[in-house]
Amino acid sequence: MRTKYHQPDFNVEPFQNAPDATLLEVERNGIMPDGLYLTTNHPTYLKHDGAWKLAKDQMMDACIVLENGGEFYVREYWLIQEGSRIVGGSREDGAEGIFVHDDGFQQATHRRGAGFPCKHGFSSFEFMSGLVSREYPIPYDALVDSLLAACRDGYVIWVLGPAVTHSRARKEMAWLIANGFVDVLFGGNAVATHDLEAAILGTTLGMDNSGTPVPGGHRHHDDTINSIRSMGSIEEAVARNVVKDGIMHACVKNNVPYVLAGSIRDNGPMPGVITDTFAAQDVMREHTKKATLVFMVATLLHSVATGNMLPTFYESENELRPLQVICVDQDEFNISKLMDRGTHQTLAAVTNAQDFLRIVAGELKARLESPVAKS
Repeated sequence: MRTKYHQPDFNVEPFQNAPDATLLEVERNGIMPDGLYLTTNHPTYLKHDGAWKLAKDQMMDACIVLENGGEFYVREYWLIQEGSRIVGGSREDGAEGIFVHDDGFQQATHRRGAGFPCKHGFSSFEFMSGLVSREYPIPYDALVDSLLAACRDGYVIWVLGPAVTHSRARKEMAWLIANGFVDVLFGGNAVATHDLEAAILGTTLGMDNSGTPVPGGHRHHDDTINSIRSMGSIEEAVARNVVKDGIMHACVKNNVPYVLAGSIRDNGPMPGVITDTFAAQDVMREHTKKATLVFMVATLLHSVATGNMLPTFYESENELRPLQVICVDQDEFNISKLMDRGTHQTLAAVTNAQDFLRIVAGELKARLESPVAKS
């Protein structure tokens, strides 16, 4: 879906005679000096002692610090300690010892490539050239190919919003978890609460399976939180067989980690929700550092948060490869906002969460059950 990445040749100009990157000393904990370099999410190389090195733990909106051993790491500036040396500068073309390489990791301005400049006698005019549209076909076959490959030798993150449960896609999501297509689950208080509400009371936000509100259903989510709190944890509710199915049940039963990051609007919260925003970010980053494929389904808040932590690439077998991000939402605006906030490598899937998950799970089941797949 993207152009092939080409490793920069640092033996040619302007790289060969470029200066080492400027290093600025931090004088106060968490306070950056003027002139610091602020990162993108693309592969970033720094020149130090005459050699170009790739910064580790790449993400946007952070600084680059030279740590013990002479390696560069991308770190949040509020974590930087007095005496640290961070990279300063603004140019990203190598002239200041900083080179940002977006070849192969920058989403094309057109879905199908970069521009189509007057080939075969035709002009560059075309229809359906936008990045986000509900009319654009979703490449399910390619997505399933990527998911099958990533579950074998990669790390797959799923970021979920409560609409996954409201739209009645929890069964499909639980199947994906149970069958090894999820390495970690990100979400908030709501996705866990309404999944567990469905497991215990048969409703989500007070709606039955047909989407009809039931009498007294408005309190079911609070009753669910209270019930899980009384048992101490989601894991204990599963162990007692109070929770017998669903997304959280599948995570517990299959030892799939989950990160539930709280927000100011939460009830309860549900046990297991990390209410300290910075603590939640720290836990999420331990997983985003390993990501090779990310699905974001029906959640603007957690999609943008996760996107801010992701590079556009990952390292495998000493190569840099594009990190695929698929954002599923029935509202084009939400996907556009994610991309406008820097996660420009996103593939947009403008559709309902239930439809998307049923098609993906159905295609996976068909492939796994086919004689060719088994052989």
